[in-house]
Amino acid sequence: MNDPKSASEPKPIEFRGSALGDLRAFPDSARREAGFQLDQVQHGVDPDHWKPMSAIGQGVREIRIRDESGAFRVLYVAKFSDTIYVLHCFQKKTPKTSKADLDLAEKRYRDLVKELVQ
Repeated sequence: MNDPKSASEPKPIEFRGSALGDLRAFPDSARREAGFQLDQVQHGVDPDHWKPMSAIGQGVREIRIRDESGAFRVLYVAKFSDTIYVLHCFQKKTPKTSKADLDLAEKRYRDLVKELVQ
């Protein structure tokens, strides 16, 4: 039999700060791939290439995208209520994620937690 929950509506996505504009600035192929991966998350499926980013906050994950233009990352958290929060989107320019990118995502995560607790 069909499980009614499997046919449920996808979770909405809320972009924090400049994350949506940053994602829109990705090259076409990376932007399409990010959209596909976020669609999977909306439907309760893990992205194809991801890793936990617990240094930023509990439940934060990094979607890893690589194309001919380089490496791109989408940091999100899906553990709260019924919404997926995209914290930060950026192009990775070095093997190690920059402190500025990590700090920005961590600040957005802390601000989000404060909002949700109120």
